[in-house]
Amino acid sequence: MYKTVMMNELELVMKKRPVQVLDVRELDEYELGHIPGAILAPLSEFVNHIDKVDKTKHYYVVCHSGSRSQAVAEHLGKQGYQVTNVMGGMSTYRGLQIKGLK
Repeated sequence: MYKTVMMNELELVMKKRPVQVLDVRELDEYELGHIPGAILAPLSEFVNHIDKVDKTKHYYVVCHSGSRSQAVAEHLGKQGYQVTNVMGGMSTYRGLQIKGLK
């Protein structure tokens, strides 16, 4: 099982306490901008990054819009990981500062 929240809900949680964010976008997307401290684990090679995910911690899973993160959250949730899918994803993240833009 996994939970689902909207990006604005995650942003409120991040204002109150540190969170673990698992970013499943590709490297080029991540390099354009990401949530500070987010762990990059691209969906295309996720099996190679599973060791980055600690079963004792809770993770918020993000991608661009919420569909890739949903697939990862569902997969991890079935394996007993504590995960929350973030719908809206980075496309709705207000803290995003795109590289090269002010």
